[in-house]
Amino acid sequence: MPKIHPRALVSERAEIAENVQIGPFAIIDAGVRIDSGCTIGPQAWITGRSILGRDNKIGCGSIIGDLPQDTSFDPETDSNVIIGDNNTIREYVTINRSTANGGSTVVGNDNFIMTGAHLAHDVTLGNHNILANNVLVAGHIQMGNHNFLGGGSGYHQFLHIGDYCMIQGNSAITRDVPPYCMAHGQNKLAGLNTIGLRRAGFNAEQRKEIKRAYKILFHNGGNLAESLAMAESELWPECAMRLINAVRTPSRKGVMTR
Repeated sequence: MPKIHPRALVSERAEIAENVQIGPFAIIDAGVRIDSGCTIGPQAWITGRSILGRDNKIGCGSIIGDLPQDTSFDPETDSNVIIGDNNTIREYVTINRSTANGGSTVVGNDNFIMTGAHLAHDVTLGNHNILANNVLVAGHIQMGNHNFLGGGSGYHQFLHIGDYCMIQGNSAITRDVPPYCMAHGQNKLAGLNTIGLRRAGFNAEQRKEIKRAYKILFHNGGNLAESLAMAESELWPECAMRLINAVRTPSRKGVMTR
């Protein structure tokens, strides 16, 4: 049976699995589904047909599944938040539900989202990401895996963030961050996340090819279209093609280049 504090408010129409712990003054609304092993901290509020997988930890005061911050949103819209397994979501994090009928804001597995971070409507977050304190992720952003987003950094809606990126705290990002890259300030590239790649198990040859592709794309001296054409004229291993493909198919915001 779940362990529910007597001062928590849990709807009879919520689905709560065994081995779930719910702290005092937490609120779990009708339509919410929480799988086994989850811990819901004091004063957390989970609403809006949110679905939580296994072994998630939700910190004190966090709000998951509330209305998106969109002035044209119809509260009758049938949307939700889907969270995978083994995520740590610390105190006062907010994750808003989708703006689209049948849509979802999605958090994958094994993410660590620190105090005060915000994931807006229709965000897709992959796996093994770390979002430091007060990171602000606007609507419709697509983020890959194994990224580190520094504290206080903000991200404009609709952009893409690749895999294995590292972004400095307090950055203001309004364009795509390509895979494997470091970024800082306002849309400024700071080279490749070579230490992160090494720690992630990319071997020397893979890192060499990623570095060669990066140099062609961003330090070739021509414009981005010319550099992309030059890169596409060569054969590349799959790891380097991820970088080239991200430049070939950017979001509507375009990819940062300098």
